[in-house]
Amino acid sequence: MRLLSCTAIVTALLFFAAPAFSASNAEKMYAEMMASIGPYQDPELTAYLEGLVNEIVSVSEMSGEKFTFTLLDAPDINAFATADNYVYINRGLLNYIRNEAQLVSVLAHEVGHITQSHVDLMPMAAGTARFLAQLAGMLSGANEAYEAGMAYANSLLKGHGRDNELDADEAAARYMAKLGYDPEEMLQMLSTMKDLELMMKDRAAQGGAPRRSYHGLFASHPRNDMRLRSAVSKSKTIESSAARDSGEERYRQMTEGLVWGENFKEKDPKPERYSDMSLRIRFDFPEGWTHLANLQKKSVAGEPEGGDARLSMTPNPRTPQTPEEYLYNFLNISQLRDGQEIKPARLKGYTGVLPGENGNPDQRIAVVFYKLNAYLFTGEVKNQSSFEEFDQKFLESIDTFRPVSNREISGQKPKTIHYVKATAATTFDRLGQHLKLTPFEVQDLRLINGYYPTGEPRPGEWIRIFRQEQ
Repeated sequence: MRLLSCTAIVTALLFFAAPAFSASNAEKMYAEMMASIGPYQDPELTAYLEGLVNEIVSVSEMSGEKFTFTLLDAPDINAFATADNYVYINRGLLNYIRNEAQLVSVLAHEVGHITQSHVDLMPMAAGTARFLAQLAGMLSGANEAYEAGMAYANSLLKGHGRDNELDADEAAARYMAKLGYDPEEMLQMLSTMKDLELMMKDRAAQGGAPRRSYHGLFASHPRNDMRLRSAVSKSKTIESSAARDSGEERYRQMTEGLVWGENFKEKDPKPERYSDMSLRIRFDFPEGWTHLANLQKKSVAGEPEGGDARLSMTPNPRTPQTPEEYLYNFLNISQLRDGQEIKPARLKGYTGVLPGENGNPDQRIAVVFYKLNAYLFTGEVKNQSSFEEFDQKFLESIDTFRPVSNREISGQKPKTIHYVKATAATTFDRLGQHLKLTPFEVQDLRLINGYYPTGEPRPGEWIRIFRQEQ
């Protein structure tokens, strides 16, 4: 599944077409989102965000009603609301928010779409069946579904989105003021979103093939939106029980270690999987088998409980011969029974059965070529009567042989956000050199710190960086 297209369509359809969904369909969509994208696994951060949503709801027209909040594990820059009081924010958007007040402006904006009945009054043009069909296409990665979804969202935006956006902004500004936050932070958030738009346009002009990004948040506003400024100004007359600061330090603490970009989730490793990162290969022993200590350098073996069989793998220097020729010359044998070519992961290989001699059982022999090595597999059994049973397991295990890709190695742990204090010598270019960032990533660094396209951090200022975890 292409996650980027997925969240882009979900945002396009839901942000503007959410009113087409009944409560039951909103619940079904929630289940689809959890299955296809899933929540970001950070209980403390999620509880923090959920607490802010509850505070916002408490000063809204729907105080006391239940809202369901979800932090989605998606790198795209968006937040949206749907029927039945569901509020979503993508993990990726948190990387562009500078403090708690800006975060509240985003969450309050989404709550505002619900309290101002935008999720109830939109015409039924989308239709539940149409949405679900587009969602299915989206999850399959079909570009046609993506384009159809975006075109449909744009048509809704022209007819209804601009007025709804301003209504949600005005509500958000009121809620922020009631809670004691400065509504001006909403304008700062708008500025960041517009800087993002400018950066993506500049990248496209440079032919940089940038990551596709679509954010409904403030999408209908120009940078100097006088209607939004007027809404912010009016909200300043609202009294609050206590003024709050921007919450920059709290936000910094809560987002330390937040995943940046794609989240290569660490899957539970299979206990039967053998990996050698120096050789950059892996394969799976049969399920339930136990790894044995290396028999010799770089050699590994596995056995089932009881030790009735054994499969071993040993890397050897490769020769210019074919895999079949290699086996005969390396093993110095005359013939393998049932010999055949094999292609695990499209690599070249050959396998066959080595007949037993002097009462010894048959053996499964195989070789797979990868780079400069010939990986020799030997499957043995204690009793000939069990060879056929175990031979199928040998073949299945050999077929799982795979190279380990650069992406798999580098993606074992994702890039994460961290904060450092700038010194007099700190510049974004120097940070980029130290962190081994590309020119586009240096631009990202500038943007998330509020210095795009120019400017340098001030000494003593907290700077947000992202780096690959080791």
